[in-house]
Amino acid sequence: QAPLVESGGDLVQPGGSLKLSCASSGFTFSTYRINWIRQAPGKERELVAAIGTTSGSTNYADSVKGRFTISRDNAKNTAYLRMSSLKPEDTAVYYCNAKANGQSFWGQGTHVTVSS
Repeated sequence: QAPLVESGGDLVQPGGSLKLSCASSGFTFSTYRINWIRQAPGKERELVAAIGTTSGSTNYADSVKGRFTISRDNAKNTAYLRMSSLKPEDTAVYYCNAKANGQSFWGQGTHVTVSS
């Protein structure tokens, strides 16, 4: 099984909301920092949100600040990205990334399309 599996991507109208999930397995999730990274067609990857090993430390890209919320549940080995007030420019493949001690795990990505 892949170490990270994202889910929750969908087609949503502008102004709508989605919650992405990132389920982990095979490593000690609670000791890894989690990043949500997106890549839009024809653009470079963008780090949109990050969370430390506990929920006390979070960071956001300016483009999503106030609209996206990253969280994690270490008991469930799962991270989340709550997205609201979605805009067409949020359309991208969203990837979950876990990093610690020189190791990095990636998921396969989940597609988010914001369109009317």
